[in-house]
Amino acid sequence: MRRGTFRDETVDYAAVGATHAPDLMQYPPERSVPAENSWRIGSGEERFRTAGDALLSWTAQRAAGLHVEDVRPAAGPTYAGVSFDAEGNPVAPSKREVEQRFDAEGTPFVGPGMTLTLRGRVSGMRADAELRVISVNEEPRRIGFVLGTVGGSVVSGEELFEIDWREDTDEVWFTVRAFDAPVSVLYRFVPGLVKRRRKELFDRYLRAISPLYATPL
Repeated sequence: MRRGTFRDETVDYAAVGATHAPDLMQYPPERSVPAENSWRIGSGEERFRTAGDALLSWTAQRAAGLHVEDVRPAAGPTYAGVSFDAEGNPVAPSKREVEQRFDAEGTPFVGPGMTLTLRGRVSGMRADAELRVISVNEEPRRIGFVLGTVGGSVVSGEELFEIDWREDTDEVWFTVRAFDAPVSVLYRFVPGLVKRRRKELFDRYLRAISPLYATPL
């Protein structure tokens, strides 16, 4: 099991970790728009492991048409700190250091404290952003991570990506939760663009992780 969380005041929003809150949709951070969706993407351990590795190697972002650039692991040993369980409760820190993994192109897998740049377009508008990995969670039946904005984006906030292998049904589900607060002038004056941008991102992430047989919740 691997858990890690990184918190740093350089993120450009206050509610760090709020995507873990079970009541996010009812009580989102101030001035932000919450969003959540889950899709069944198969069943069994093999599907879970394959989807988890894809998620941690930036497949959701890359296959969604976004360019992952300038990926920088946290300075020094990997910090494994406070994380959150499925109910949003903090989990005690782990002192075990984690060996960094890399994909076939040499890009580091997602790790706590990591910084990166995303570039691309969503809904016809740029989707460039400086991001930080807020937390990483690798458990026997749950794999995921949270990205938080540092700057350079039309919105500020968090995205949570999670693969869940459900013990009662053996089904594998992919969940994305997020909250976005408009930053650019256009997004502030046309709030509907925030929801439009988020819907397109959700659709892209779904196609990236399960292009063939996902079933909407």
